[in-house]
Order: sequence, then structure tokens, then C-alpha cells
Amino acid sequence: MPSSIDTAPETQALFLRLNAALPQTQCTRCGFPDCASYAQAMAQGQAPINQCPPGGQVGIERLAELTGQAVLSLNPNHGAQNPRHVAIIDEAWCIGCTLCIKACPTDAIVGANKLMHTVIEPWCTGCELCIPVCPVDCIQLENVTGAHTGWAAWSPAQANTARLRYEARLQRLVSEEQAHQKQLLAKAEHKLADLDAHTKGTENAPEADRKRAIIEAALAKAKARQTGA
Repeated sequence: MPSSIDTAPETQALFLRLNAALPQTQCTRCGFPDCASYAQAMAQGQAPINQCPPGGQVGIERLAELTGQAVLSLNPNHGAQNPRHVAIIDEAWCIGCTLCIKACPTDAIVGANKLMHTVIEPWCTGCELCIPVCPVDCIQLENVTGAHTGWAAWSPAQANTARLRYEARLQRLVSEEQAHQKQLLAKAEHKLADLDAHTKGTENAPEADRKRAIIEAALAKAKARQTGA
């Protein structure tokens, strides 16, 4: 859930209802970084209700009912209501660059650096965010719902799974960043504790003092970030 959301109880309640009514594909076609951010903007009256192509016209009707607004047509500037697709990776052409893994909002792509990647189909939301980042164009989209579009091509259970996987991914990224910052902090503290060994020409006192000042400043900033200061 976006941290900047209006905490007024009525706005918070509306946000939760709107977010639950979105398909949670996290495709960003609405113009926001994720479904929760779009729900927040709608709850605060800062975005119209017709910017979600995956939800389609039925989705707009649901949002209209929740907000008390008039039903609108889908804004074509945000895309069209189409059948749902899943990404398929041509393993023969995949170079293992991991860019699609980093782009996938639900961690539906598995693989490792310089190794072939694979899409776990039940977790793919068809967001298409992996397509533009692939440097060898080895990802294709396959229609898996025939002529069905919008909520006829996407179930509440699938939406809930996508939301949970996206939230888990966000938590994982935060944990990984915290671990990375902790490692950098430990390295800087180690270097500061044995500065002579990391300074060319220990007889050069000004250079050692300059490095010490730089490292101490970096440590202070890192510790401030950790404490939220």
C-alpha cells in the first residue's frame, strides 16, 4: 500500500475497496507505478476511473459504483480492452541477461545470470513489462483467454494471487536493499578501522585525513538512512 495515502478513515476505506476492485496486473498502463497507486489517486479524487485496460468496461463500472461517479468509456490513451496474454520466452534465444526478471512485478520469471529464463505461467499477469527490456526480443505474448477480455479473462482469485506476489516482491526488494546497505556499511567500517592499509603512502597524512573524512561522512549518511533520520 502506498505510504503517502491520505490517512482519513473514509479515504483509507475507499482506497482499500478500489484496490480490491482492480485486476492487480501491475501493468502501469493506467499511468501509475502499480495498482495500489492508481487506487490511491482515485480515492483522493486525483485520477479518473477509466484508465485500467485490463479491468475493461466491467472494471470501470465497478469503480464507478464504489466512487459514486458516472460510468465512463475506457480512455484509449491508456490502451484497449484485449484478451489476456502470458509471456513466453524462446529459450533458444534467451541470453540470460536477467532484465526481464527485474522487470516482472510478480516474480513470475525464474532464471539466473547467463542461464536460460522461464515464465511460470500461473503467475504471469500479462503486464508486458518484460517485452521492452529484452535485448534480443526473445519474449512473445500468447493469448490464453481467446475472445474473453477484461474481467471475463481474469478472475478475482488470479487478481488476489497477483497482488500478494507483487507485495511479496516489494518486501523482498526492500530486504535485499537493506542487506546491501548493511554490507556496504560493514565494508566502510572495516576500511576506516584499518585506514593505513587502504591508503597508498601512509606517510601522506593529508591523504589519510582526506580519506578518513570521506569515509566518516559516508558512514554518517548510511547510518542516518538506516535510522530514518
